[in-house]
Amino acid sequence: MGQWRNGNGTLTVTDREGGPEQEVPLRIAASYGARSKGLLGQDGIDGALMITPCGSVHTFRMRFAIDVAYLDRKFNVVAVHTMKPGRLGMVRLRSRHVIESEAGTMEKWGLRPGARVRVVQTS
Repeated sequence: MGQWRNGNGTLTVTDREGGPEQEVPLRIAASYGARSKGLLGQDGIDGALMITPCGSVHTFRMRFAIDVAYLDRKFNVVAVHTMKPGRLGMVRLRSRHVIESEAGTMEKWGLRPGARVRVVQTS
């Protein structure tokens, strides 16, 4: 899908090591305003947030630690990091999209470098 819009969808994580697929509820932030706001002002998130296009994130003014997955244009996971509030993430030149979730959830989903994800926008 080339033209993303703000809305909801499903994130499906396919583990490279053959684990079961995980389906995760997803919010999509594609406009400048939605990308800028991200998870600011929230106390948590059920599922994940995809910010697109995006090559780096920060956690200034965040209320909770997050996991951040950097994805390339083909939705391959390039890197995964946990960030505490008040941090500035590194720019990932190959990154086109970023997935954010509460700290610790990506490991449970099998989301790690080398994994591949599929995103389906539903609304």
